[in-house]
Amino acid sequence: MEKILIIQTAFIGDAVLTLPMIQKLKEIFYGSELHVLCIPDTQEIFANSPSVDRTLVMDKKGKDRNFLSLLKFISKITSEKYTRIYSPHRSFRSSILVRFSGVEHTYGFSNSSFKSAYRYLIRYESKIHEVQRNFDLIGFLYNAENWKILPEIKLTQTLPIPLEKIFVNYNTGSKFSVIAPGSIWNTKKYPLEYFSEVIKYFLKKDFYVLLLGGKNDRSLCEQIASGFDEKVVPAAGKFSLVESIEILRKSEMLVSNDSAPTHLGVCADIPVLTLYCSTVPDFGFYPYNSKSRYLSYNDLPCKPCGIHGYKKCPVKTFACGYNLKPAIVISKIEEMLND
Repeated sequence: MEKILIIQTAFIGDAVLTLPMIQKLKEIFYGSELHVLCIPDTQEIFANSPSVDRTLVMDKKGKDRNFLSLLKFISKITSEKYTRIYSPHRSFRSSILVRFSGVEHTYGFSNSSFKSAYRYLIRYESKIHEVQRNFDLIGFLYNAENWKILPEIKLTQTLPIPLEKIFVNYNTGSKFSVIAPGSIWNTKKYPLEYFSEVIKYFLKKDFYVLLLGGKNDRSLCEQIASGFDEKVVPAAGKFSLVESIEILRKSEMLVSNDSAPTHLGVCADIPVLTLYCSTVPDFGFYPYNSKSRYLSYNDLPCKPCGIHGYKKCPVKTFACGYNLKPAIVISKIEEMLND
């Protein structure tokens, strides 16, 4: 009987990609108790995982950002008497928590900040998928196919809001696609005018289009929708993460930037087309379910310009986005819809 803590205080996409590792841990250590230390934005993901028994929430950018809060979390972790800690998150803060946890069996990556905090260091392989890297962390031996375990999130049986309430004049049997045009990083965003061309294609196919994202994407989605009629609906910030996954399950496909919605689409196991602007699939965050594809214009000396992206294009051309023409994207969408 093990009591295991996973430390993952990164972004939503990273949290989703931690779930296959957690699912496998629950299988390896059958009957174990498994807790996850996460941030407020990702608690919903872990709380709705069938493999997670409890979440501990650290608001590291808010009320828990000071040193006193860090000490309180160290005390909390110590009192839980965990038998193992796995930390896919590689920050200095995570390493400090591990170092003073009092836990003997601690596992972290070789490129972690303050890596001496971990008893067992696992080589971080930059050229494989994030799910595979996380499996390396727990010692799960996989092959070319069996690593593609989809993240499991408990879903309700019906939509939180009927599709008829989301789309005007929506009829049972109508089709809709989802577009997620936002990202924290501007250089990850496919050009707005190009997304509009993609939407025109869906409308010609008699699809409804839902523009999905977080609260920060609301103005962007409303701006895009303003150029169309009621068949294009801006819904950024209106649904929780779990609700968004359930809505995605009802859709025909998702077109997304290299951002969190990509991984929600993989959870829903629908066709996902991910568009890479300043980043590349080789970083290991591409959609990996069998129905999904990705596109990236790579013939540029400046690409990739960073693992996350920037507020502005460093060379002021944004060629990585503009050279990925709508015709290329639409051709791939047609291929996926007819597959």
